[in-house]
Amino acid sequence: MERRFMKYEKAQDILPHGIIKQIQNYIDGGYIYIPRKNENKKSWGENTETKKYLSVRDKEIFNKYSSGVPVKILSEQYFLTESSIRRIIRKQKNYD
Repeated sequence: MERRFMKYEKAQDILPHGIIKQIQNYIDGGYIYIPRKNENKKSWGENTETKKYLSVRDKEIFNKYSSGVPVKILSEQYFLTESSIRRIIRKQKNYD
């Protein structure tokens, strides 16, 4: 699974000196996160295979449950709580 991490940039390399001075009035030497513009935001999992992996896993859990594997066993196999397994099963039932 590919993971992407936030890349830090040095303010002095990308921002005009005047803007840096203004920011220093609010947070001198600290870290600040600048969010993406709304039109550039991506939905959760869009940059990685995580969403796809969880979808496949959840279908697998539901299929095993449907073929008779108890929630307690699925919980142990997938390292999830029994309530998480039940939530996944309910969600998968609604897709069918």
